[in-house]
Amino acid sequence: MSSIIVGLDIGTSTIRVVIGEISAEGGIEIIGVAKKPSQGLRNGVIVNIDAAMTAIKETIEAAEQSAGFEVMTVYTAIGGAQVESFNSKGQIGVDQSGKNRALEISENAKRRAIEAAKAVVIPMDKKPLHVIPQEYIIDGLSGIKNPLGMMGVRLEVKVHIVTASITAYTNIRQCIARADYQLDGVMLKTLAAACSTVHDDEMDLGSILIDIGGGTTDVMVLYKGAPIFTVSIPVGGNMVTNDIAMVKGVPNPVAEKIKLEHGCCWFDENQMDDEVIIPGVGGRPPEQTTRHQLCQIIQPRMEEIFSMARREVVQRANVTKLNGSIILTGGGALLPGVVELAQAVWGTSSVRIGVSSDLGGVDASYREADFATVVGLVLANKDEAAKEAGRHKSKKSDGDTQDKKRNGLVDFFKSFF
Repeated sequence: MSSIIVGLDIGTSTIRVVIGEISAEGGIEIIGVAKKPSQGLRNGVIVNIDAAMTAIKETIEAAEQSAGFEVMTVYTAIGGAQVESFNSKGQIGVDQSGKNRALEISENAKRRAIEAAKAVVIPMDKKPLHVIPQEYIIDGLSGIKNPLGMMGVRLEVKVHIVTASITAYTNIRQCIARADYQLDGVMLKTLAAACSTVHDDEMDLGSILIDIGGGTTDVMVLYKGAPIFTVSIPVGGNMVTNDIAMVKGVPNPVAEKIKLEHGCCWFDENQMDDEVIIPGVGGRPPEQTTRHQLCQIIQPRMEEIFSMARREVVQRANVTKLNGSIILTGGGALLPGVVELAQAVWGTSSVRIGVSSDLGGVDASYREADFATVVGLVLANKDEAAKEAGRHKSKKSDGDTQDKKRNGLVDFFKSFF
């Protein structure tokens, strides 16, 4: 017997869907892949529910045709300015009797420590999305990933808390519900991308994931196996398209096509003289240009994106040195020369494109960097989806159900990180 899990990435410029089939042995195979232009979003935020709903439904239906059957539930991701995060810590006495005896640390003690770390003020317009343990400290001994079975008097935990805008969260649920699908869970976008592209040793050494979307660029810093800092920058690939449109005097759809087919962001002497034809607009004749001239338009904007990301990490991440990699995901990571440009801005050669593992299937396009988030949704939630496989698919997705599913995600990340 197998179960199905669907990942949905609602991006500013593109909507992507991946359908995975989970076998009874726990293996997973990608059987459906689709992506279509997005509608009704601006900088990652839904501004037109009907338009977004239509685009979501069309993309899921395309993936259903690819897979050969219909789906009913989906997991999705959230990012951009509607997400905020911060670090917190909590401390408890392991002995609840008040005698301060050294006792074996149980699952209950872990849970109480995390609850203590969660006892912080969260704005009324925000809701908790993830509470991810970074490390445990037992009687001053730090760096412990799993304290179960160890003896101690005092247990501390450091956590990374992610919150999301209630309005944005509700709009996502509304869109999916209107498209006649049930929302099984919502996950931080960069966290999902990390699940599919970042290796365990990179997490331990300290790495930075940069997801370059259409409207925003989301950044996550991972250190010692857990996220320690996340931020969203309100600049993305659409700004590159706008720059081309303004300089060359063409509509945005034409500029987007030019960017995808001929754009690059790093000077390559072997290709700089390649000719590019700019279509004529309003009766003007077509214009001839070169890749070198296009690069002069694209590179400054991409360099600005990486510089802003670097500034945020240096000033706010509170880490002095990372020995891992910089992993690039999202549609912006598909631009030729993006690795070389990131290496120049960050001053390191440890930069790579985030590529997902080979999970089978006829269409292997899901392995590209722009599918990192949606594949991560499938991988991160496959255990939860398998548990749900035997339950009734038509039950209402009320608030209690969503909280239960969200706690399942938190439990997964406790073991994952």
